[in-house]
Amino acid sequence: MARAQIGIYGLGTMGSALALNMAEHGFDVAVTNRERDWIADFVKEAGPLADKLHPEDQLEDFVARLKTPRVILFMIPSGAPMDAMIGTITPLLEAGDTIIDGGNADFHATRRRAAKMAEHDLHFVGMGVSGGEKGARHGPSMMVGGTDHSWQQLKPILRAIAARFEGDPCVDHLGPDGAGHFVKTVHNGIEYADMQMIAEVYGILRNGASRSPAQISDMFARWDKGRLKSYLIEITAKVLAHTDPDTGHPMVDVIKDAAGQKGTGRWTVVEAVRLGQSANMIEAAVGARSWSSEKTARMAAERILGGARGTLDLDDDTLADAFLAARILGYAQGFRILAAASQEYDWSLDFARIAEVWRAGCIIRSALLDDISDAFRGSDLAEGQLILAPKMAQVLETCIPALRQVVAAAIAGGHAVPALGAALAFFDTMRQGYGTANIIQAQRDFFGYHGFERLGQEGKHHGPWWT
Repeated sequence: MARAQIGIYGLGTMGSALALNMAEHGFDVAVTNRERDWIADFVKEAGPLADKLHPEDQLEDFVARLKTPRVILFMIPSGAPMDAMIGTITPLLEAGDTIIDGGNADFHATRRRAAKMAEHDLHFVGMGVSGGEKGARHGPSMMVGGTDHSWQQLKPILRAIAARFEGDPCVDHLGPDGAGHFVKTVHNGIEYADMQMIAEVYGILRNGASRSPAQISDMFARWDKGRLKSYLIEITAKVLAHTDPDTGHPMVDVIKDAAGQKGTGRWTVVEAVRLGQSANMIEAAVGARSWSSEKTARMAAERILGGARGTLDLDDDTLADAFLAARILGYAQGFRILAAASQEYDWSLDFARIAEVWRAGCIIRSALLDDISDAFRGSDLAEGQLILAPKMAQVLETCIPALRQVVAAAIAGGHAVPALGAALAFFDTMRQGYGTANIIQAQRDFFGYHGFERLGQEGKHHGPWWT
């Protein structure tokens, strides 16, 4: 009986795509699924790749099909289903075996599972996978957390199937236990902010400048040929160019303006707060999606309070500069969260390498990531802050006036720009060497005797209002 180099449990969209990707790269893959009738259909539809796929109906046979030490990738919903599968499969495993959760999982749960499995000399990997179905099939970006032992098992397979940027596989071992899943969570948070800012630029042009979706599509297509090149800009240009075959209207005009979310954006915001950080751009994006779901309330509010009525006169170059500045600030917030978590959990995350892993295959891939990687590899990154890297600071100096102009014009006209506005608020706060938190500290001491630090003096102090 042929032995497979890896097993995949879960033949949904992502699991099937990854299995075919691995088979296409010459790996023998054992496959199984909770719904047994899916298995034969999947292998049949694999065509010539079926020779590298080894289907098994029973979990025991699936495990026995694998070379030892075993590597098993679960592509199932995280949470209770993952815990249930761990409980079921652990008795079938041997010391040194590795199982991988390839879904979007709470990194706290990943850390818990890794510790529990280590008690049995088993290894648990939390692996973030980005790129959607096409990425999984033809080259995803993957963020791996776990032991060095597991990485050595996985490395040949994952490097072979990963997306490539100028020959460099967009996958790496980023740290122990939950590091991979946490990096993927922050990736998704940055994704939320980027998508929201693109939507806000679209809204400014559609509602404030009365441009057609086709005209806006042309602008995004031009942007994608320059310094704003990115996957999200590329697909935005494409979706805006499409017409609804049923009505003949622009496709975007017949889509209900209520955005869904699966929770990873909220996780990023929650973890940022827990770590004493602010992710106000990501929070703005999460909030905007929540508000979007209140379609009925918004329609009533427009009737009673009036909608945006201001006409905006903003040229494409100004919008491009504003978006570039905001995108830099969005990435900067994401890496600040990663830095705080790396310190809190002793992960020693390599921020330059994370930026490189994101350069191809993933949803937030963009031309900017090369500059971000260079900034983190440089020796002149003041205070570890991405916005203080010389090249980033230079771009911000050039582009912030445009962001200020766009946000001011939108606000004056009543057009909602929560993420772009949050970007500007973050920038303006961070560049104030002397801020306004001293009045907050005085207030806290006045009503709660909390005390404060004095400039140039150590220790805890209280104000004269207590004498």
